[in-house]
Amino acid sequence: MSLLFREDAYLKESEAEVVGVTEHGVILDHALFYPTGGGQPGDTGRLEWLGGKCTIVDARKGEGDQVVLTAQDGAATPELGAKVTQFLDWDRRYAHMRIHTALHLLSVVIPLGVTGGQIGAEKGRLDFDMREPPEDKTAVEIALNTLIARDLQITEQWITDAELEANPGLVKTMSVQPPKGAGRVRLVRIGDDAQQIDLQPCGGTHVARTSEIGRVRIGKIENKGRNNRRVNLHLES
Repeated sequence: MSLLFREDAYLKESEAEVVGVTEHGVILDHALFYPTGGGQPGDTGRLEWLGGKCTIVDARKGEGDQVVLTAQDGAATPELGAKVTQFLDWDRRYAHMRIHTALHLLSVVIPLGVTGGQIGAEKGRLDFDMREPPEDKTAVEIALNTLIARDLQITEQWITDAELEANPGLVKTMSVQPPKGAGRVRLVRIGDDAQQIDLQPCGGTHVARTSEIGRVRIGKIENKGRNNRRVNLHLES
């Protein structure tokens, strides 16, 4: 199974072959659609094949590396072995990439444990292990936009499960641990060796440079428990 969304997050369309058809959806040998996970929604888009097409309304993780694509209710789907072209709803995916990367930067500006998070096409949020809200929300917003404007590069590397266990400080999320058991874990780095500002396990899609995020706005900061504050983040354009 080839995970195209991980190999190239900017790939908008791709050829593939149907290798599975189940009650839950269609499985392709080359997965362009990101499956729901890590607070990031599954991609949407469409499939086209000889004599047919269908709208994809969701993508979910299947067995192993499989990605199961859910077609719109009542839509015909390609048969096993069919050659298809898959097309992403690119504007939605790219918005997720911008929000996701911005949330990584938010965890730098607010260096506390993360207890939850969610990514949308216009806004996202992180929940922090935080007893009191930030004293100056505007200062948080300024610091975040300053990091974005630095045009830092986003790259990845892979480490073994053992290396991650030896470096528990890499894990910022308190509620969900990175997937282990496959022998290796993907790390996402913001900034190069000379100006690295963040490095953490993540399986999602991100922009290539922080400047692509554009300006963001810190929205409502909500009380979600005695030691839990939810910080909402919005794309400005």
